[in-house]
Amino acid sequence: MRNASFQFKQFTVFQDKCAMKVGTDGVLLGAWVGLSKAKNLLDIGTGTGLLALMLTQRSPEILVTAVELDKAAAEQAKENVNCSPWKDRVEVVHENILDYCNDNKFDVIVSNPPYFNNNLLPPNRERTLARHNDHLTYPDLISKVVQLLNSNGRFSVIIPFNQKEEFIQLCNMHGLNTKRVVNVQTTPNAPFKRVLLEFSFNHNKEVDKRTLLIEENRHCYSSEYIELTKDFYLKM
Repeated sequence: MRNASFQFKQFTVFQDKCAMKVGTDGVLLGAWVGLSKAKNLLDIGTGTGLLALMLTQRSPEILVTAVELDKAAAEQAKENVNCSPWKDRVEVVHENILDYCNDNKFDVIVSNPPYFNNNLLPPNRERTLARHNDHLTYPDLISKVVQLLNSNGRFSVIIPFNQKEEFIQLCNMHGLNTKRVVNVQTTPNAPFKRVLLEFSFNHNKEVDKRTLLIEENRHCYSSEYIELTKDFYLKM
């Protein structure tokens, strides 16, 4: 059983009410998202509020709206925000993102979306909602991003590597162009498991493509991974 809380350098994430706990995916995305000139940010499916807290730590300029479908997770995200140094800069909204409306568009939208498609369902409803895209399909997510992202904004996600081409194609079909790609590898001989993607409406002459290795050896983190996450993990 995972710990009821996860301690970072500047904040604590309590997670006993959330189906999906703090994991490498969320930390990678939160540390990697481009925030240049961003003022207003939307976190789709905030869960514990991890991404919202990481991003407010990284930039004193941004205000974050964090939307969460699951009631218990939304309540816990609010608790985590209220216990953080940035409670005045994050608003947690308990709502289905497909029903969410906002008069102002966002400079940055981030999501660590559900990713199991129609594989064997987890045993409880909350974990099903958190891990499966039956309730939020990629086309629905991307359509909502297009609706809520401003003309010069950026959309960033982390997804399984084997869904990369499908996701990029869907984004391109909706007018979102690939800006940055980072293929994530856990160890030198392991296949790619995750990919970090950034999109914008602007046409990019060249896509910034990179590879990130997490561990050189077992429990020996790469210099790139340490540099990316050192402001958050206690032991980095």
